[in-house]
Amino acid sequence: MEVSNHTTSTLSRSNSRTSSNSELEKELIDLEISGTINKSSTLKKRISSSRTPAKKAKRIRFYRNGDKFYSGSIIPVSGERYRSFDSLTEDLTRLLEDSVTLTGAIRTIYTLEGRKIEKLEDLEDGKSYVCSCNNEGFKKIDYNTTNNSNSTAKNANRLSRLIRPLSPIKNGSNGTTPLKEISSVVHPRLVTLIRNGVKPRKILRLLLNKRNSPTYDHVLQAITQCVKLDTGCVRKVFTLTGAPVLKLADFFGEEDVFFAYGNERVGNDDFELEPEERKTIQSNKKTLRSNTTRTGPKPKMPIKSHNDTFVCVDETLLNGVVSPDSLPLELQSKYTLGSIIGDGNFAVVLKLKDRSTNVEHALKIIDKSKCSGKGHYLAAEIRVMKKLNHPYIIQLIQDIETMNNMYLVLELVRGGDLFDAITRVTRFSENQSKIMMKHLASAMSYMHALSIVHRDIKPENLLVELDKDGNVVLLKLGDFGLACEVTEPLLSVCGTPTYVAPEILMETGYGVKIDVWAAGIILYILLCGFPPFVSPDNQQEQLFDAILNGFFDFPAPYWNNIGDSVRDLIINMLQSDPELRFSSEDILDHPWLTSNVVDDTRDPNGYRIISNLVF
Repeated sequence: MEVSNHTTSTLSRSNSRTSSNSELEKELIDLEISGTINKSSTLKKRISSSRTPAKKAKRIRFYRNGDKFYSGSIIPVSGERYRSFDSLTEDLTRLLEDSVTLTGAIRTIYTLEGRKIEKLEDLEDGKSYVCSCNNEGFKKIDYNTTNNSNSTAKNANRLSRLIRPLSPIKNGSNGTTPLKEISSVVHPRLVTLIRNGVKPRKILRLLLNKRNSPTYDHVLQAITQCVKLDTGCVRKVFTLTGAPVLKLADFFGEEDVFFAYGNERVGNDDFELEPEERKTIQSNKKTLRSNTTRTGPKPKMPIKSHNDTFVCVDETLLNGVVSPDSLPLELQSKYTLGSIIGDGNFAVVLKLKDRSTNVEHALKIIDKSKCSGKGHYLAAEIRVMKKLNHPYIIQLIQDIETMNNMYLVLELVRGGDLFDAITRVTRFSENQSKIMMKHLASAMSYMHALSIVHRDIKPENLLVELDKDGNVVLLKLGDFGLACEVTEPLLSVCGTPTYVAPEILMETGYGVKIDVWAAGIILYILLCGFPPFVSPDNQQEQLFDAILNGFFDFPAPYWNNIGDSVRDLIINMLQSDPELRFSSEDILDHPWLTSNVVDDTRDPNGYRIISNLVF
């Protein structure tokens, strides 16, 4: 095992959103005018004189992949406006996000039959196509049914953002429910579904969130795809008590087990669970246990692994001195070389100061001769970091390669790494942990939208800044030595044992959600001072067995006075099944992070408090 602002840079264009939209509207108006016979000759002359001699733009309707409620947007496409396929996908990303929620940048365009479009010339005038974000597979639905019957609507009706037909993802099922109201109801959660059929019935689980559940109809669609009824679409949903679920908020209340029906009749005994069904439902849930007490010595943090990006060590213990004259001339002329602040197996890190701005940076000098067999990791690290520009990710400012060394000028974070901070304080408050998890989840969400997985998220690779009182005010993700772009399921076993996800160990293929698992381990550690999965004898095989088993608890006294909300978040981040595990966006949407209220649902002895009752 090897140890180790949402796509702003890729989506931005030289012109502003306003100017881009106005240009698009102008082109659409020009297209409409050019096809109208009864226009004055003066107007025709003005339009024709403003155009360059070129082919007429193609009028193309673009749908959002898998969204049966969105009626699509008609966009003019021409070789003069879009010089490359990438420039079209960038514009589509910006234009469609006004109407629907996108999970990332648009990367792929399909025909309605699911054939991938490779170049602009493949797009046909008057045809419709489907836009897909990141690595989404084509979702085959009847997109044409979403078209407005009035295809000859006036330009104002088609162009105005205020009255353009929108998806319920933005405006609600009837186009009137504000997004703010939807956001106040919907939050990520796992629900259990009982599929109607012969007893014992099939029990399934489904992750609901803002992306698949912005409206009641969307939830029914998601349940339909999950349970796959023999009778077709899910039409009726009931709670365990038999109460019908009639509105969106009902899916996000106290009840989390639901019966799913089509148009078939509901029997009197349908809501009675058989013992086997009840057992399955209970086994699917990891309960919040408050009365578990861990005996024996307190579990320890794992030994700190060597960090090749930033290792804070005593400068006097480092062998050798880096001479300013040994640096490339480009660095010598721009920066003043400072003291050594760390070293690694094949790298040394020093301070740099920009001569013109007096801003300090970190210089990582990598000895290429010591990277034999690992050159592809180094190349991937640099390639990935060049794509990233986010406030909670260490920024690569400059890279220079010579015959013997690789020089990386990086953003400098002064507070050291999170592992050292944990060692000093043992555990953090919920408020401090919330700050760090917000920053980490934000960084992950940005990376994952670009289809980039870090693969080695751990406290040693998280840099923190502290205020004068020693409180963490900033966290940044660094060390992208194992990071890569995900274009298909990954199989290579890598990472750090304590933080490795079960799907890596099973070697069945994994994606970006392994980062969420690692973040869940870190959040658990922040609150109690030790990881959820440990080996009593410090044996790696025992640790891996515990991870694959997936069972953990919140033992007293270490989890006393820690609220249920953050426990719920941890449970969902540490789901063994990646399909049921929260995404990085789900973490940001969880009530523990969105609420500013301190969770005081437990007393100092760890018991839950409801009103004046303790149990």
